[in-house]
Amino acid sequence: MLEDRKPVSDNEAPVEIRAGVELPAIREEIELHTNDGLTLVGELATPEQRAPVATLVTLHPLPTAGGFMDSHILRKAAARLPALADLAVLRFNTRGTSSPRGTSDGEFGHGIEERADVAAAMSFVEQRHLPHPWLLGWSFGTELVLKYGLEHRIDGAILLSPPLHRTSEAELHKWNDAAPPLVALIPEHDDYLRPAEAAVRFAALPKIRRIDVAGGRHLWVGEAQTRRVLDEIVATVNPAASPLPTTWPAATG
Repeated sequence: MLEDRKPVSDNEAPVEIRAGVELPAIREEIELHTNDGLTLVGELATPEQRAPVATLVTLHPLPTAGGFMDSHILRKAAARLPALADLAVLRFNTRGTSSPRGTSDGEFGHGIEERADVAAAMSFVEQRHLPHPWLLGWSFGTELVLKYGLEHRIDGAILLSPPLHRTSEAELHKWNDAAPPLVALIPEHDDYLRPAEAAVRFAALPKIRRIDVAGGRHLWVGEAQTRRVLDEIVATVNPAASPLPTTWPAATG
């Protein structure tokens, strides 16, 4: 279930940043157009007062298991990080996926046809001149990152709870010779790939930065896990904004 949004402004007394809190940003409903003729629905959130320093292109969990652009970590990234870390956050529904924003054309493509969805998102980033794009995949979204991310100009990629179900060994090995850095957050209690197994599966990628998260779970449920994930994202993409504050407006001095 989605938490009710609670927009806050700079003029209010400080509030604790928790689930449902939406910090100031410019939020634009957007459409992506794939090379096979589909329209995908999404949202672009950008900082309200300044240009973004980097861009997160988010790829959601498995739509046949309830994943969509509003899956909570991605929604909270869009709600918080434009204000807290000067990041642009692009979210969208892959083909055949529905959310309150709407339904994207097409049908679930089992991670194959979604190649065109990733390309459409990256074309949008180029057309809008969004800076320093990083792919941020969660679960199924990490498979799309690993399979197709290197086909595009990216600064790097972050994997949340990678299951490594659809990614071949050959696709993994391509990242060894690639310049963009790869970071993976592995939950201690993941449903699919836990730290010990991840160490084996990612052994072929000596350059990967693997972060084993004690107490973490595949869905990163709870404010403590949400903050840990968002802190790791920001520490990677815009370290000057790390660690993230826990109140808004942020305390100074």
